[in-house]
Amino acid sequence: MAEPAGANGRGAAPVPAEDEQGDLPPLDDLVQRIPAATRELIDELFRAKFITVKRVPKSALKN
Repeated sequence: MAEPAGANGRGAAPVPAEDEQGDLPPLDDLVQRIPAATRELIDELFRAKFITVKRVPKSALKN
């Protein structure tokens, strides 16, 4: 049985290589991809606010 994207325990699907050099999407577009219930829970538990989009180099991520 194949694992769905993000089922590797990291919570994120792999990003295609061609997207690594392109422009980053607007923050509002990314936030809208998060289910509303999840956004509400994040706000309630952590009072977290999404403020910016940044590219993180692969070397900064754990394997």
